Amino acid sequence: MSDNSIKKEYTVLLAGNPNVGKSTVFNALTGMKQHTGNWAGKTVSTAEGSYKYGSSQFRLLDLPGTYSLNASSPDELAALNAIENVKYDCIAVVIDATSIERNLNLVLQILQITNKVAVCVNLADEAEKQHINIDYDELSLQLGVPVIKTAARKKQGLKKLTEEISNVASGKTKTYTIIRKYDDKTEKSIKVVSDALLDIPNCEKRRMAIHILERKQDILYDERLKKAVTEARTLIDGDISDILAKARVGQCEEIYKLCVKRESGEYRRRDRKLDKILTSRLFGIPVMLLLFALIFYITIVGANYPSESLSALFSFLGEKITFLADLIGTPLWLKGLLIDGVYTTLSNVISVMLPPMAIFFPLFTILEDLGYLPRVAFNLDSVFCKAGTNGKQGLTMLMGFGCNACGVTGCRIIDGENERKIAVLTNNFSPCNGRFPTLIAIISMFFVGMFPIAVQSAVSAFILVCIVLLSILISLLISFILSKTILKSGGKSFLMELPPYRIPQIGKTIVRSLLDRTVFVLARAVLVAIPAGAIIWILANIHIGSGTIISNITAFLDPFAKIMGLDGAILTGFILGFPANEIVLPTTLMIYLSNGTMTDYGSLSQLHDILISNGWTIKTAVCTLIFTLMHFPCSTTFITIKKETGSIKWAILSLILPTVCGIICCMAANLLFDILI
Repeated sequence: MSDNSIKKEYTVLLAGNPNVGKSTVFNALTGMKQHTGNWAGKTVSTAEGSYKYGSSQFRLLDLPGTYSLNASSPDELAALNAIENVKYDCIAVVIDATSIERNLNLVLQILQITNKVAVCVNLADEAEKQHINIDYDELSLQLGVPVIKTAARKKQGLKKLTEEISNVASGKTKTYTIIRKYDDKTEKSIKVVSDALLDIPNCEKRRMAIHILERKQDILYDERLKKAVTEARTLIDGDISDILAKARVGQCEEIYKLCVKRESGEYRRRDRKLDKILTSRLFGIPVMLLLFALIFYITIVGANYPSESLSALFSFLGEKITFLADLIGTPLWLKGLLIDGVYTTLSNVISVMLPPMAIFFPLFTILEDLGYLPRVAFNLDSVFCKAGTNGKQGLTMLMGFGCNACGVTGCRIIDGENERKIAVLTNNFSPCNGRFPTLIAIISMFFVGMFPIAVQSAVSAFILVCIVLLSILISLLISFILSKTILKSGGKSFLMELPPYRIPQIGKTIVRSLLDRTVFVLARAVLVAIPAGAIIWILANIHIGSGTIISNITAFLDPFAKIMGLDGAILTGFILGFPANEIVLPTTLMIYLSNGTMTDYGSLSQLHDILISNGWTIKTAVCTLIFTLMHFPCSTTFITIKKETGSIKWAILSLILPTVCGIICCMAANLLFDILI
């Protein structure tokens, strides 16, 4: 091939199981800081980057992690669609050197579609630590494609990887197809389908026929191929998809025995010892609760000071902006709209939301990178199965404690459609970062005052954990009801590997969590808070009759709110807090003080005095806690639910479901207080 005929641009797909370091390879090759998760299904959309090798440019697509091409979840389907439909020059399949036998399943499936493949055996350094000896040449011989040894975190083997990808993409390396025979009936079925394939080369017909027969999803074949597939299935006693899958498992075992030797029978001894504690029936759940109690405690204590400092800074800047507005003669209505409305709302959202997020998300990400979150899913699986779902919902629930919109997006990792919708609809029962400040403030003012100051933060964290447990119980109850009614589900356990425990890279973890999560979530909240601030100011400053619009709304809602143990101002605050949960309490204070400007409180004691003077009691505090825990999702989460489900029906149900639960529970609590007191 002459230099002039060499293609200068190539497209490469990066495929692999979850937890094999695929995104780490992607980052190392492209230089992009794509997030790498440590639990199944973390990468749920295709990331794209590029790199140069020699004189050629390579476009690299990082596909969602998948165990199989028999797609049953959105992330697996996205990977399958890319492999079947994207015009690629090479597929680089990343496998884990410590779990080759399991990872080979996906490699063999991809080889049924194409032999434009290079296999990257990553985490080779981990394999060496565990005395796992791999014959890479023999593995390459058994697969018919190049096999490259890498340790992507240490940047080892990447030069050889890019070289082999280039060789496969350009055709310099000639890969070949290994023909593995099945029993006579299966072979006849394969031939029936391969004979019906007209538009592909003869050398590819057999493996494509196997791929088609193994797929369980409905595909829009032409009539000739549909007839062939139907005929092929009738030749087999049983499900040919299962027969082929089981046969491939045997092929993986044979290849593994030929290529891998272990010097020691002890495998991940440290991990197994830890798992005996962290996944045991006796200690698993208590350890999980203690860890999250510690995270909440650190978040509560750590967020106080930066929140106060940010609030003081915004107050100072607000005075300067007001002075400047007066200096240039800004009209009163415009100054009120922009400063008292937009700026004040924006400053409240940032000062209340940013500090706890900047603490909670990095701590949560550290647990993720340690490999602990899959253990949480394992511990919760049996409980969620009884509720008609599985332990993956527990992971999305934990994500919801940071941001419900993120939790809803994370539901893509759940395989079954009904189970996924249940997780989406119940994620809002997890109190998000925007609700924590309200919960913490009410707990601190009304429930820990009798304790010594030195232990009040610890008591607050304990009560907060109890509230979190209550949210989990409610989620389980609602999930159970949904799984037995409109979203019938069998509650099947899921297969999920427990990745090795790894020491996280603290610096990268903090930077990544701040950029990927904190800034992202805060930016969305800010975009919503800007118009919300303007609308709230307008409602609080336009008079109709004897009062403002907002006071009329408050008066209208007050009788119903009283039945819930609240008052009209609190309920109006929740309704106007639909754009962002962070503005519920400041809006309520604005209504109480009737000053037409969203109000922040200088201290909890000052806030406590304002609330008491407006009729708050322990009963009001309890009912407000309940409704904070159970009410409609914020606008960002609502929009995310609409996008993820593709239906306004499910998005509206996500508004109604928690709100009705909250109203019923508040009414019950109010009635109980009236009976007992």
